[in-house]
Amino acid sequence: MKSFYPKLVTSLLSIIILPLYAASWEALPHLPPIPADNPQTEAKILLGKTLYFDPRLSSTGTISCNSCHNLMAGGDDNRPNSVGVAGKQGNRSAPSVWNSAFLSVQFWDGRANSLEEQAKGPVTNPVEMGIPNWEAVIKRLAAIPGYETLFKAAFGDNQPLTTDNTVKAIAAYERTLITPNSPYDRYVKGDKTALTEQQVKGMNTFAELGCTGCHAGPNFSGPSLSMGEGFFMKFPTFAGSQYETQYNLTKDEGRYSVTQKEADKNLWRVPTLRNIALTAPYFHNGAVVTLEEAVRVMAKTQLNQELTDEQLQDIVAFLKALTGDFPEQSLPRLPSTPGKQIISP
Repeated sequence: MKSFYPKLVTSLLSIIILPLYAASWEALPHLPPIPADNPQTEAKILLGKTLYFDPRLSSTGTISCNSCHNLMAGGDDNRPNSVGVAGKQGNRSAPSVWNSAFLSVQFWDGRANSLEEQAKGPVTNPVEMGIPNWEAVIKRLAAIPGYETLFKAAFGDNQPLTTDNTVKAIAAYERTLITPNSPYDRYVKGDKTALTEQQVKGMNTFAELGCTGCHAGPNFSGPSLSMGEGFFMKFPTFAGSQYETQYNLTKDEGRYSVTQKEADKNLWRVPTLRNIALTAPYFHNGAVVTLEEAVRVMAKTQLNQELTDEQLQDIVAFLKALTGDFPEQSLPRLPSTPGKQIISP
């Protein structure tokens, strides 16, 4: 995966070439990219949904994927740092799973090339779901009779219960978690009544200031890239502001923790702004609790801009127009283990 330092130049040039960006507003597609080796099927999506909500994928039987990426809300947990098994806390804020299928790399530091690869991580992370290894995961799933039926329906009869099939199913379900048809989407498709006057002003200000240098494209997370090719930016780009110390922005060195390359210090995958109004607190460490303050911090640290109160409120109004329609979610009936316990006290 590449670190796109040249995109910093793009961020600054966006102020100059505003008309190009103004003409590139795009609505969110209803379908994300689908990898050739993991096509969508109803049986696979059902299996993935069941696994996503099953807390037995954690060592204590208390934490599911949905615990940190709550689909009944904004796809995160609205906490500064997520809480895993036995009350253990991580050091980063959970990103939203909604529309994550449009991201070309996963996690804040971009260490996973796909949703499939991302799904492998939390289950065996000692701070998150805490199962020692994937062999133990498969052994536990095999002890739950109903899963054999679900795996066979999704992947056929030839030893379907594997690590690869487990994460493929979860990823297939996550690719259904798309929130199109926001007021912004309706506006760029031609409904000029979909945004308020203030939201249109905020949209124009968002572009004029250069925010589209990073938060471009239909997902507001940068250009569409091949899976595994990440779009990263330095945060903070303009060092030394009051916010850097106030919110401890540089303690976590971001992508450097993955690559150990000096150039990757404080480099982060550009997050989506879709549904941003629902996912407080903000940034990788969850240090900023309001959207208004997050916008002020971004303007100063990324563009070296001090916003007026009017600019701030206009941009926030526009960002609220990025909240889309959430597909209805029904909770799956989890396969049972009649007459026996499979999780040790």
